[in-house]
Amino acid sequence: MATEAPHLNPIEQFSIPHFLELHPLGVDASFSKASLFMIIVLALITLLMVAATSAKALVPGRGQAAAEMAYEFTANMVRQTAGTDGMKFFPFVFSVFMFVLFSNLIGLIPYTFTVTSQIIVTFSLAIFIICLVIAYGLFKHGLHWLKLFVPSGVPALILVILVPIEIISFLSRPISLSVRLFANMLAGHITLQVFGGFIVLLFSGGAWAILSPLPMAATIAMFALELLVAVLQAFVFAVLTCVYLNDAIHPGH
Repeated sequence: MATEAPHLNPIEQFSIPHFLELHPLGVDASFSKASLFMIIVLALITLLMVAATSAKALVPGRGQAAAEMAYEFTANMVRQTAGTDGMKFFPFVFSVFMFVLFSNLIGLIPYTFTVTSQIIVTFSLAIFIICLVIAYGLFKHGLHWLKLFVPSGVPALILVILVPIEIISFLSRPISLSVRLFANMLAGHITLQVFGGFIVLLFSGGAWAILSPLPMAATIAMFALELLVAVLQAFVFAVLTCVYLNDAIHPGH
């Protein structure tokens, strides 16, 4: 009698069950799986930074070295991208980088949840960043900040075409910023789930189990690649945040 293949759904891992239903004034504010893992991410970041910096050892241990490395890495990224004036935004950029990084990495642990695989989370971060850029640009430079959309040294006739393009390009930033992170996390986890499903199916298929090392090797390689992508996407998200903030600090073309 043939063994029935197990039910495998690679999309099921992205479902968000509600643990506590909350609907104040008709707004769905339920405590969900995504909420739980965002709290876990913030707790782990806080624990790392507090525990790592409490010792203040002259010769840092592993935790302190990791915290100092993250600090220096982000500080150098901000300086190189937005200049020394951009260091006023260092706490914000550091928070964004650590949140995205930890969310990506935690999602690689079996039976956990990847917060950044949800478009609402990545888009909320992206739209907040763009709103911050607009607010600070107008606060710092007034209406002169709008010159960001007017390239200098361009004939007036060409500006009629370029200005709308610049505005559309600016408004599309939160979409590209959020979709890039969301799509990479979603695609990577689906691929890992599919290859992992192949292993389960082959093991349950009798003689076909001899082929199981092939998808297993592919899964290990994909996991290593996904680990790299998790770190790289956090870096890209933080760098682009610095680039956009630089437009608020130095709006000139």
